[in-house]
Amino acid sequence: MPDFIKAIGAARFGVMAGVAAALTAFFLYTAGVLSTPPKSILFSGLEQRDAAAVVAKLEASNTPYEIKDGGTILVPSDQVTKLRMDLAQENLPAAGVGYEIFDKADAFGTTAFVQNINRLRAVEGELARSIQTIEGIESTRVHLVVPERQIFSRDAQNPSASVVIKTRGVLGKGQVQAIQHLVAASVASLTPDHVAIIDDKGNLLAGGTDLQGAEGAATAQEQHTTDYEDRIRQRVEGMVASVVGQGHVRAQVTANVDYNHINETSETYDPDSKVVRSTQTTEHNASDSNGGAAPVSVANALPGQQQQTGGGDSTKSTSGSTEETTNYEISKTVKTSEVNQGAVKKLSVAVVVDSAEKNGKYVARTSQEMSQIEGLVKSAIGFDAARGDQVQVVNMPFARVDTTVGTEAPKPLLGLDSGAWFKIIQAAIFALTALLIGIFVLRPLVKRMFAPLAPGGGAMMGGVPGGAPGAAQLAAPQAEAAVEAPPPPDRVESMIDISRIEGQVRESSVKKVGEVVSSHPEEALAILRSWLHQPV
Repeated sequence: MPDFIKAIGAARFGVMAGVAAALTAFFLYTAGVLSTPPKSILFSGLEQRDAAAVVAKLEASNTPYEIKDGGTILVPSDQVTKLRMDLAQENLPAAGVGYEIFDKADAFGTTAFVQNINRLRAVEGELARSIQTIEGIESTRVHLVVPERQIFSRDAQNPSASVVIKTRGVLGKGQVQAIQHLVAASVASLTPDHVAIIDDKGNLLAGGTDLQGAEGAATAQEQHTTDYEDRIRQRVEGMVASVVGQGHVRAQVTANVDYNHINETSETYDPDSKVVRSTQTTEHNASDSNGGAAPVSVANALPGQQQQTGGGDSTKSTSGSTEETTNYEISKTVKTSEVNQGAVKKLSVAVVVDSAEKNGKYVARTSQEMSQIEGLVKSAIGFDAARGDQVQVVNMPFARVDTTVGTEAPKPLLGLDSGAWFKIIQAAIFALTALLIGIFVLRPLVKRMFAPLAPGGGAMMGGVPGGAPGAAQLAAPQAEAAVEAPPPPDRVESMIDISRIEGQVRESSVKKVGEVVSSHPEEALAILRSWLHQPV
């Protein structure tokens, strides 16, 4: 080995060792990259607190991971399912603390206050988990306020709740109301109107306390009108779409709703209709008789004296009367009518139907078909001409939008997914790089490095085998010629030409060999004889 190093030179050996080390590191890196399994998303969109907790668990289990912006954590694809199950067992990412809080609590030494707090936290956590199962909700937090009943208090305070949700789209009114009723049904004495719901952008989806007065009434009326119009629109579009096809009909409904609450009472009498109810008759008779008048004197006025009557003529009178009362019953009609708020005064419906497709072309629909569609729409909305309802059905071609661009899922090529093809392309690039390095780096380096070696295994300097006698004498002048023949200053530019430099070295070497042969003829003859007797 020292002879080999001495033969090729320390500089060449150092270069060879460096290139070998670099290639070894390159191939080790390539093998490591190719052997690394592809990574998939474990969780995305995590908050910093949740992401830190998940990363801590991954580091504790020595699981390789990668973090990207937006709270996305990547792990090896073959470990995604297992890691999700392990992290879910430890409530990560945190979705609220449920009733498992009592499993780890020490019942001895825990005060009633702490137990009440833990119970409230458990209910909040369970509600948060239930709400997160609704489609379109990414995360949620629930806050409950359940006041304690005071012993000497006459009035009890009502509980309330607030819910903060992070959505992946827009929630419908029905979903928001469902969340309100879910929370209200989970807490005693809690009503849905005391549950406030807001989203992560700060929009109020449902108020904790209904608005009072004119503002609250206007909001409720507007919401009621919108819900009614949506129901009619969905009814019309669903029915017409069953005829013309899904996506080929659009409807718009405008409802004029009367929200006045009216009570009316009316009484009507019929003078031509009368019935005797009762009859009462009263009769009066009277008679009066008068005699002669007695004179007025003192004797007649004394007590105990008989009154003296006069001697005039007597008179007699008689009178009578009859009264009759008849009561009649007249017919009367009393009407009481009540008009509840929310009555539809007028309904206007506009329907646009797409043109029909025949043989790849869109043609207008016939008037008979449009009349049939209009009749269906009128029947669906409960058309009433007396209240001024309007229905307009128009046939117009829809704008053609290519909805297939970017929506079709890419099909795997040859049954391999994108991760597998990425690995294949990566391996091909590394293989091509290694091939180029072998052709343009290793091959010239090895060729130059082993060029001085003779076929028999000995070092050959200038074409002279080192094993023959006098080889050192022949090789030394050649090396000296290579070292002692520096190019003149005026030929610096010619050094760039490799062939010219090699020619100069060869000429100098031949000259030196001739001088050595002339000075040592016997040794030169011995070398020639050894060459002639060497096996081919």
